[in-house]
Amino acid sequence: MASKIYDASAFYAGIPFASPEEGCTTSLVFEEIRHIKKSHGAIDTLLETGRLRIIDADSERIDLVIERAKKTGDFQKMSKADISAVALALEIGGQLITDDFAVSNLAKSMSLNVRPVMTSGIRDVGKWNYYCPACKKEFSGIDTCPICGNKLRRKLLKGQSF
Repeated sequence: MASKIYDASAFYAGIPFASPEEGCTTSLVFEEIRHIKKSHGAIDTLLETGRLRIIDADSERIDLVIERAKKTGDFQKMSKADISAVALALEIGGQLITDDFAVSNLAKSMSLNVRPVMTSGIRDVGKWNYYCPACKKEFSGIDTCPICGNKLRRKLLKGQSF
């Protein structure tokens, strides 16, 4: 089984194209990135040589990841592809290759092995608190304050238990 699980940011950074190691991603991530280097056939080459496999996590793992993402407050910032990559890392183990802070926070909160690509990665894992800068009220699951209409901000509460 592949020891590297790539999210979309790993493809945008070119990691799978430069690595001789076998890696995998999900069908949702693949749909997001299939346009990369399309004219050169780079993704087709990865698939044909077995350096890239498309694997999807089971629905139980996806449900588990969604539940945890809601607890950490990362759910609002994550796509279905992001969730699928974390679920696959949970299912098969290995190292999740990503520069996405929400993906990293969620994965690290689940004790998964995460390797950043072009950044130094996240230092602190925690729970996101969404609040209105004007009303000072806290909300979850929305982007705009229902009271005054301001865009909500978020703050990481470091070391919060889930």
